[in-house]
Amino acid sequence: MPLSMYRACIPVFVRGLRVLDGLLDKAQAHEAAKGLAPGALIAARLAPDMQTLGNQVQRASDTCKGSAERLTGFKAPRMPDTETSYAELKARIAATVTFLQTITPDHLKGTEEQGIPLKLGQTGTTLSGADYLLQFALPNFFFHVTTAHDILRNQGVKIGKLDYLGVYAG
Repeated sequence: MPLSMYRACIPVFVRGLRVLDGLLDKAQAHEAAKGLAPGALIAARLAPDMQTLGNQVQRASDTCKGSAERLTGFKAPRMPDTETSYAELKARIAATVTFLQTITPDHLKGTEEQGIPLKLGQTGTTLSGADYLLQFALPNFFFHVTTAHDILRNQGVKIGKLDYLGVYAG
């Protein structure tokens, strides 16, 4: 059985979002254990010119929603990027997962070859659906998940590779 567009993205996005959700739990527990102000890690970043942990969660969510919208044409829920607490970030993740779960394999059938316009800064191009997913959407998503993980590691949260990989759910 060939790998379908659905299998290459929707379960992958959902699993990655669940990993982020678990990382937020560990961040919150770390704050409590260390006596940090609630939400202190949400504002943490790896470098002054990089986005915060909260922004990484928002961008990962946006990548999933936007990719699904571009490939299927289904309107993704708009989220205003105003989350400042763990509860709000976790609610955003849950809403994103709920949206992704409305997409079925049939919705993505045939999207491998459809043209997906992509604008980056002042330049743009059109990629096939498969190239868009494999060369842009998935790497972008994993960049934000990885960066969220790295921010927390940098802040002393006891997480490792297995926290990033998540539990295999089949």
